[in-house]
Amino acid sequence: MLNQLNLNQSAQDDTFLLQGVLEGITDGILILSERGEWIYHNYYAYRICQQLNQGKVDVPPVPEAIWQTCKALIESRDLYGDQPVVIESEIAHSPNLYRVRVRWLTLDDPHRPYLAVLLEDRWQSSQNRALAEALLYNLSPRQTEVWLLRRAGLTYQQIAIELYITINTVKRHLKDIRAKQNLANDSGD
Repeated sequence: MLNQLNLNQSAQDDTFLLQGVLEGITDGILILSERGEWIYHNYYAYRICQQLNQGKVDVPPVPEAIWQTCKALIESRDLYGDQPVVIESEIAHSPNLYRVRVRWLTLDDPHRPYLAVLLEDRWQSSQNRALAEALLYNLSPRQTEVWLLRRAGLTYQQIAIELYITINTVKRHLKDIRAKQNLANDSGD
């Protein structure tokens, strides 16, 4: 009896750990049935789906653009059988661009697989990379602001307007950033 309680507690601890890990991932994670029913979602997946559905509550909870990618995976099962397949697509939803990756996920019953849907907000990923690079290259706060805007795809002119600085100041900051990147890359070899 005590062993059974320990196993149940261990399984419950594992579930909480897994849920904590999934909630901490900055990409959206959806687990769906083959009929599109939500089994699990983290905060980011819910938020992305709300954005794609434009906040409408009278539409299916899985946005059509995501469901099309899921259907492609379901239809590919006849072609690929049990081979691991990942179907990818991109969804442009101004001003964001989302990357969708769908694969099969078998949990408890191998005859009842689920769809694991990973949703990446490409803009947010770019900003996270830029922040990591700012730390790696020891950028000043102003250089970090310039770098975040540059990685977001803004032109020198747009950065200058956004930060109320001249184009020459933008160029100087980017030159200094490149020098710091080169220095970090040279010292890493």
